[in-house]
Amino acid sequence: MSSLNGLLQILMQHEVRFVLVGGYAARVHGSPMVTEDVDICLDFSPGNLLHLKNALNGLNPVHRLTPGKLPVVLNPENCVGLKNLYIQTSLGHLDCLSEVLSVGDYNECEKRSITRDLSGKPCKILSLDALITAKAALSRPRDRENVLHLKAIREKLQQN
Repeated sequence: MSSLNGLLQILMQHEVRFVLVGGYAARVHGSPMVTEDVDICLDFSPGNLLHLKNALNGLNPVHRLTPGKLPVVLNPENCVGLKNLYIQTSLGHLDCLSEVLSVGDYNECEKRSITRDLSGKPCKILSLDALITAKAALSRPRDRENVLHLKAIREKLQQN
């Protein structure tokens, strides 16, 4: 988990605009589920992709879903129309999504996010309610289990 935290720190240091979603966001909210990657809803604007490119410099980024694990090359020509990036780095997997099912695109995720301090830096994280909505829409067994944990966390917070 510490290498994933390091990956997040690098993204924040390079001022990449993103909202943390997925399992790591659930962990921040208090879920006991373990995750092996960082899922973010990314602003896919050209300027932000340049920030991402700079953040990934030195992390040996490759497209993890392509045969032969092709290197990630971000430039104005190949970024046009880009929707998602599934990247393997030396610090772990980074899944960059342009939208989150049942929540929306980056702008909508940002509206439905909260800001939490992660290792001394502010990080936008999908709100608990929005994360429950997103996880429920995926309907995979692991996500259904995570929804139960997240709903229990929400209930406990409402009681306090």
